[in-house]
Amino acid sequence: MDLATIIGYLATIGLCLSAIMMGSTLSTFWDTPSAVLVFGGAVTATFMSLPLGKFLRVGKVATKVVLCKAPDPVTNVVALVKLAEVARREGILSLENHLANGEFDDFLVRGLRMAIDGQDPSIIQSAMEKEVEAMLERHGTGKLIFDSLGKYAPAFGMLGTIIGLVVMLKNMNDPAAIGPGMALALITTFYGSFLLNTLFGPIADKLVLRSNEEAALKALIIDGVMSIQSGDNPRIVQQKLMATLDRHQRARVEALLQKG
Repeated sequence: MDLATIIGYLATIGLCLSAIMMGSTLSTFWDTPSAVLVFGGAVTATFMSLPLGKFLRVGKVATKVVLCKAPDPVTNVVALVKLAEVARREGILSLENHLANGEFDDFLVRGLRMAIDGQDPSIIQSAMEKEVEAMLERHGTGKLIFDSLGKYAPAFGMLGTIIGLVVMLKNMNDPAAIGPGMALALITTFYGSFLLNTLFGPIADKLVLRSNEEAALKALIIDGVMSIQSGDNPRIVQQKLMATLDRHQRARVEALLQKG
């Protein structure tokens, strides 16, 4: 579970509620027609702009933002170095027995099994890179959903503002109608901005971060698999992979390898 997302979201909502409660009440900022127009309009416009199958993934994508655990490159570097030691000592075919226990990343296992089967290195690298490209395309679709929601919510907020102003201007001779029209004009803009900045925008940004993290991990795994396939010394494999890690991650790799 991603605590940063949960804490950040709750803190953002808390700040907005605090600002409202300091000068007014929550009921003042609730208007059902405005909420329906902005939220419903953003959803229906996004629904119209995307294929049905991709739109229906919105719930699954949003869940991943909260529940998805950030990938840990350290454990994969340690695993690749240990597998390189086995391949160096016993031969690459011996890796098949070590891959069967299910403790390694699936992407890593698929790459090594191609190497064990004797596939050409260029074919192995190409196949693994194509899998990464397909993953990035799927992730891009998820981001597109929330980018669209974030784009249409303020647009429908502005549409509500125009509607409210028209209602107000057409009833200038009736003072009792000016207040509701002005409220509709302002509250829809508030809803559009609120949804963009507290929900849709942050989720889209977090999806980009998660996608980049996963792509970086898979690139690391590809480098490791190709090094093992080419028969590199385990120490060389370790140095290659640790080049992408920060100081703290390198220290963790060294500690884990020393433990055996």
